[in-house]
Amino acid sequence: MPLETTLLIVKPDGVQRGLVGRILTRFEEKGLQLVGMKMMTIPMALAERHYEAHKERKFYPGLVRFMTSSPVLVFAVRGVDAISISRKMMGATFGPTAEAGTIRGDFGSSRSYNLIHGSDSPEAAARELSLFFAAGEVQTWSQASMAWVYDASEEL
Repeated sequence: MPLETTLLIVKPDGVQRGLVGRILTRFEEKGLQLVGMKMMTIPMALAERHYEAHKERKFYPGLVRFMTSSPVLVFAVRGVDAISISRKMMGATFGPTAEAGTIRGDFGSSRSYNLIHGSDSPEAAARELSLFFAAGEVQTWSQASMAWVYDASEEL
């Protein structure tokens, strides 16, 4: 199976609540390889572009305002099925309905703030990675522990 690279963002509520380390650790402990990371305050134009698919929805202005209100941690992980694994780890959209054991289920209580964003498809991941990372900022490197995460004869 091919390796996928996906974009994740610890949103302003996760940063403000001091959950960055705990959230990032979950992805590393799962065996996903960290290949890019930056802390930033998202400029308004970038937030509008990132969420442009929702432009006609009534929550769009508030979402853009929220995503530009405070720093975020933008990171990229790579692994077999990285997108679907990351989405499962995040949990249902809002904390009150997310399963225990997921990021949103364990840390979220809000019906509007939801701690983390993750790309939902390979196409979205490619688009979003290019919005947040310049050429060369997502690294390709050999992580020794990957041999202990995957059975190379079957999975890679």
